[in-house]
Amino acid sequence: MEGQSWNFKMEGRPDFSMAVIEVPAGQTLKAEASAMAAMDTNVKMKTKFKGGFSRFLTGESLFINEFTAEGGNGSVSVSPGPPGDLFHVHLNNETMFLQNSAFVASTMGVDVQTKWQGLAKGFFSGESLFLIKCTGSGDLWFNSYGAIIEIDVKDQYVVDTGCIVAFTEGLDYNITKVGGYKSLFLSGEGLVCRFSGNGKVWIQTRQVYPLAGFLNAYRRVQRSSS
Repeated sequence: MEGQSWNFKMEGRPDFSMAVIEVPAGQTLKAEASAMAAMDTNVKMKTKFKGGFSRFLTGESLFINEFTAEGGNGSVSVSPGPPGDLFHVHLNNETMFLQNSAFVASTMGVDVQTKWQGLAKGFFSGESLFLIKCTGSGDLWFNSYGAIIEIDVKDQYVVDTGCIVAFTEGLDYNITKVGGYKSLFLSGEGLVCRFSGNGKVWIQTRQVYPLAGFLNAYRRVQRSSS
């Protein structure tokens, strides 16, 4: 069953996406904890502890839910927490890397594990020190904040560090600054990821930190009485 993609459909794209996945009889779908929105009654769920301390450090859930269709095909609807898009790829003995919060669901043939970025790449990017490494054969669903755009990289490509959702193995990447130090600290720009090689990169059209900065001006401030 891992040689072909499962049947599924996307609802609500690209703002509030949900994937409705048909799980073949006797097969199992694994999903991030709390991603399940609905399922057929013949689908049985088990919760498993996954990854231990490394998943705790990434901010991922320490638990993975497994959904098995018993007595026939069963439908499972998965919906990520943040508003935004969902994307599907079918891996054929391949490897992809996701940002630490992007994994939503996969078939059992895809091994999902945390991968250390390296101190310089993670620390100086202002992003997580970890990536999620997905390896094997099967279906993989991942999410973003905002819409997802797929880009074919040939030779080199530059992406803001906060816009990276996923990329394929074989692409090398380095965190660098664009412009001088004045741009880095004053313009809101400055740190980018420079990809090199041949592969694919998926980027998101929105970032969480600029939204938080925008909303901060409207937060309620309690004034002390004098």
